[in-house]
Amino acid sequence: MPKPLLFLDVDGVLNPVCPAPEADFDTHTLFGYTVLLSARHGVWLHELAGTYELVWATTWEEHASTHISPAIGLPELPHVRFTGYVPQPGDPRVPLMELLSARKWAPLLRYAAGRPFAWVDDVIPPRLVRNSLWRRDRLLLTVDPGQGLERHHVDRLLSRPPRPGAVPGLSRWAAS
Repeated sequence: MPKPLLFLDVDGVLNPVCPAPEADFDTHTLFGYTVLLSARHGVWLHELAGTYELVWATTWEEHASTHISPAIGLPELPHVRFTGYVPQPGDPRVPLMELLSARKWAPLLRYAAGRPFAWVDDVIPPRLVRNSLWRRDRLLLTVDPGQGLERHHVDRLLSRPPRPGAVPGLSRWAAS
């Protein structure tokens, strides 16, 4: 059985807005932007790779493997393509108020193609997080963009990784 997928965002997750001074982030200039990255995240992601198949789920797309991966000691990773995504029949409906925050949802579901997954991002609609609570096959973790990924997120991902199947009898309520 394949490992569950772990969809990873960059900005706000691995590149926090205002981390604590003792958090040990290095400053990088990428594409003219200042990016804060920590080798500690690379260590944690290697740990998570024992349980998950890591996938970039960021608007950096393939540039995450080119620039972020080497900076934190990761190999090249696959990525979800968001640029130019055209809605397809069967995509979940997104309420108007969630159009921006849920723009990644359909491409992530398409990429997962029914596989269990976890998604770590700083922008996930609360409705999707609530709905995921009733499912065994997905785990959605919203990260504070100020601090980024922290150890308690890693521990949560390792303690109960997603596995196939929804909670019996509740799948129709948490379909999207």
